[in-house]
Formats: sequence, structure tokens, C-alpha cells
Amino acid sequence: MGEHFERSQEASVPATPEEVWEAIASGPGIDSWFLGSNQVEPGMGGVVATDFPGIPPTRVEVWDPPHRLVHSNQPGEDGRFIAYEFLVEGRSDSTTVIRVVTSGFIPGDNWENEFEAMSTGGELFFSTMIEALTHFRGRRATPVTVFGPVPSDVDAAWARLRHALEADTLEPGDRVTIRIQGRAPVAGEVYVRNRDTVGIRADDALYRFMAGFKGPMIAAHHHFSPDADAEATRVMWESWLQDIFREESA
Repeated sequence: MGEHFERSQEASVPATPEEVWEAIASGPGIDSWFLGSNQVEPGMGGVVATDFPGIPPTRVEVWDPPHRLVHSNQPGEDGRFIAYEFLVEGRSDSTTVIRVVTSGFIPGDNWENEFEAMSTGGELFFSTMIEALTHFRGRRATPVTVFGPVPSDVDAAWARLRHALEADTLEPGDRVTIRIQGRAPVAGEVYVRNRDTVGIRADDALYRFMAGFKGPMIAAHHHFSPDADAEATRVMWESWLQDIFREESA
């Protein structure tokens, strides 16, 4: 059992095609919106590698800067694979349209649940890329990823996060406040929300929280401050996550 899938997303950004290409075809560019730290070997046959559990390296099949990029992994013994296609088109009004097509095959009887989790994550990553190109144009982020406890009740975990962010709801446009001991409060605005994820934009960062597929709560943030200390920031967020979700851990 299993299923082939394909989903597409499209948006317009106030950036040049070259800036969009940098965001999708370079390690520092991908660091500003995807997961973990990334490396890209440019050109046909090059490898795109992401330092994050469960994400396999992919190989470039089409390298046509700044218009089209395709990379995918080799199917496994069970047929599992994933392919990414990025289409970039400049417009006369100084904007650029970017379309992302994700396709592949998910094996097993549980493919629907896995596809749903992949889709909610994909919405978060695409929305983050659009936010980075729109509000942090020309800047590069330091990615910080922290794994928190595995919640015994995911709905209760989201309620605890909402309470910690001093928000009645976590819907696009809602304002939140992030308080971390020893630091000034940070004001932010929700830019994306779905079943498994929430993204928040602040002046110098994009903060993202995810309920991992059968796994822990995850903070996967992008700090755009040029003096961001990745290790110190990781330790800070690890403590914050443990404090927020400790009572919900299994």
C-alpha cells in the first residue's frame, strides 16, 4: 500500500528572481526558511543536504538559474521518494512569482496521516520563505532548532503554548508576546497557523512551533540579527520549551 502525491503552492514576493534563487538554491538561503542547517552543491548532479532528522539528501536534476530548480532523492526499497520543483518568474512590477511543486510516493497503510503531517509542515515552510523574502529581504538567518517533550495531549500542549504567548487565539494576524527570563519581551504577529504548526514574525526573527509527527514539540526559529549566537540561543529555547511543555510530556 501507499500513494503517490503532488501539491503546489504559489505566491508573489517583492524581490528579484536572483534573490529568490539565492533563497532556494544556497545553504544560507535555505537556512532562512526551512529546517536545520543546509548545504547546496550547485549545478546539475549537485547534492542538497539538510541537517535534520528524517530528511534525506536530494540530488539536483534541473539547475536553471534563476528560473527553475528540481531536486529529488532516489527511491528506497519501499518506493519512498520526494521531489521538489521551484519555478521562478519575474514580473514587470518588480515582484517575483514563486511556485513550489512537491511530489513523491509515501508507502504503507498510514500514508494519509503522514501526508497530512507533510502538508502542514510544507505550508509552514513555504509561508516562512515568503515572510523571509518579504520582510527580511537581503538578510540571512541563523537557524535554531530545539526538540521539546513529547506531549501526552497535543491539544493541551497547544493551549499551554497559547497561554505562554499571552494570546487568546493563534490565528494569522493575532498579536503575541514572547517572554524569556532575563530578556525584554518580544512582540510578534502570527503569519501562519494550521493543525500542526504556528509561525510568528517579530522584528528580528521568525519563530516557529511544530507538533512533530508522533513526536515532540519542536521550536524551529530563524534569527536575523547579525550577532545571533546559535548555541546560546538554542540553550535558551531548550529551557523555555521544557518549562512550557513539561506537564504535557508523556
